[in-house]
Amino acid sequence: MEDKMLTGKVALVTGASRGIGKAIAVALANEGATVIVNYNGSKERAEQVVSEIEGNGGKAEAIGCNVSDFAASEEMVKQILDKYGKVDILVNNAGITRDNIIMRMSEQDFDDVLNTNLKGAFNTIRHLSRNFLKNKSGKIINISSVSGVIGNPGQANYSASKAGVIGLTKSVARELASRGICVNAVAPGFIETEMTKAMPENVLESAKASIPLGRIGQVEDIANMVVFLAGNKSDYITGQVFCVDGGMAI
Repeated sequence: MEDKMLTGKVALVTGASRGIGKAIAVALANEGATVIVNYNGSKERAEQVVSEIEGNGGKAEAIGCNVSDFAASEEMVKQILDKYGKVDILVNNAGITRDNIIMRMSEQDFDDVLNTNLKGAFNTIRHLSRNFLKNKSGKIINISSVSGVIGNPGQANYSASKAGVIGLTKSVARELASRGICVNAVAPGFIETEMTKAMPENVLESAKASIPLGRIGQVEDIANMVVFLAGNKSDYITGQVFCVDGGMAI
């Protein structure tokens, strides 16, 4: 039987218990990667993702860790490296929102979003950088957002964190390129998740109207781009931001 594209690779996906993170974990596993399903809130949901992957013949393990915590992230990385010996693919997907207009946004809501969305990505990259440099290979894929590219009213904290992820991506790409490590960002647009399904119909319709392709994206649209960036067909691509948004950021 022909090897799959990511056979023998170990991938860590943060925030992988649902939504886009879950789709990414499942897609990487379908291509043969052993996937670490990181979660913070729901162990049960993360274990359901692992069961789904194993049910499809894949390999996965759930590991709980709040990635905004520097020391906890270091401990998680150590645990993974002790067991698997390496990480080939890092997908920084963990993210939260605390939306409000700037005039009413609390300091806590600003800090919480920056700490999870931006510092969380720094923490995992920081603790895995020695692993990537030693192996002289690897793919780091940071999940940004169209909000980080064009901004979004009521999301100053989220937009700032996701714009920060883009800056982090470009800097780290320059630092690690000489060792053959590729670092890229994916910026999803309006994607159908549990969160969007709960939105009022008129809000959904107005969101659709702002998308040139005229429809809301699916989690698989993001996962497909991540799989491409994780594989060897993207070996000459680094420091780039891929907007998977139906044209929102044109």
